[in-house]
Amino acid sequence: MKKNVLVIAGEISGDMHAARVIESLRERTSEVEYWGIGGDELRAAGVEIQYDVRDMAVLGLWEVIKRYAFFRRVFHDMLARLDERKPDAVLLVDYPGFNLRFAREAHRRGVKVLYYICPQVWAWHRSRIHRMAKLVDRLMVIFPFEVDVFSGTGLRVDFVGHPLVNTARRALQESPTPLPWDGDEAHRVAMLPGSRRQEMERILPPMIETACRMEQERPGASFLVAAPSERMAEMARDIMGRTPQRPAHLTVVTGNTRQVLRQARAAMVASGTATLETALMGCPLIVVYRTAALTYWFGKRLIRVPYLGMVNIVAGRALCPEFLQHEADPEAMAKAVLALLDDSPARAAMLEGLREVTRALGEEDSAEKTASIVLDELGLH
Repeated sequence: MKKNVLVIAGEISGDMHAARVIESLRERTSEVEYWGIGGDELRAAGVEIQYDVRDMAVLGLWEVIKRYAFFRRVFHDMLARLDERKPDAVLLVDYPGFNLRFAREAHRRGVKVLYYICPQVWAWHRSRIHRMAKLVDRLMVIFPFEVDVFSGTGLRVDFVGHPLVNTARRALQESPTPLPWDGDEAHRVAMLPGSRRQEMERILPPMIETACRMEQERPGASFLVAAPSERMAEMARDIMGRTPQRPAHLTVVTGNTRQVLRQARAAMVASGTATLETALMGCPLIVVYRTAALTYWFGKRLIRVPYLGMVNIVAGRALCPEFLQHEADPEAMAKAVLALLDDSPARAAMLEGLREVTRALGEEDSAEKTASIVLDELGLH
């Protein structure tokens, strides 16, 4: 009889990373069936989807509260299906608000709990570290320092490498894609203002103002806004249209973020995973973030890490300048980016630091290594 694994990936990024793991598992064995929560990527990998990620992915406490009845219904329905189908293991992917609660219920039922891409408990909720250790049978982490976070808890933790490493490696091997740069090649600047509406609204305007100030110093400067989707691209164009001043060479590009970063001389990047992607593409950067004043106030009191940019957290130092909240001043940002355009000691030092970050994120294929661990836990290795 085939084994079966319940997979829960409640966000688009989790759907993508989990799909690579399932594809790797399917290449090795046909003795396992997969079902659960995911999106197009997991569906294409052959997972039987019960609830789509597009209905599960929300941002912010208020959105969760508004849809609480829906999430509660999904949670209890998935528990009922777990009781009925009795999976050999549950593979949870990030999505902590839902998945940590589900881990508790699966653990109570004696189902093996495997967790890929650890929730950032080390940054926000250190009290969850020992709780996770009691609920999870094996944890596959994507940052090297996360192994030490669980030291002494008894939880078996494997560093499997970051899934973006292979993605970036493939992108660097591709032929360059023609992009609408103008002006001097030495003055190309990428702008990554985030993948969510709230981020775009708050972060793109100071980036545009920064670009204007840079243009005064370097008239040949060219700027590309890298949008992850056409919806976000339209939002960027709308913001640009409402901005009284903008540089002469400013264009929005959709779905070509890695190529934009590969061809840019420097970048302004919203804090988050995008800072790692920029580092992996070898593009010097500054980190920018603005959010609602109340959100920032609460965040400052909850966060337990010295930096906001993941690239700096991995580096263990302020490798890339961070411009957060009121410190996201266009004049200061322009000065920092201009310093990265020239063949300066600052640029050379950052490039070496980015290579260190790349090495720290692992050389192995994250999906392949995770698949091996899942097979081992299922007794199929």
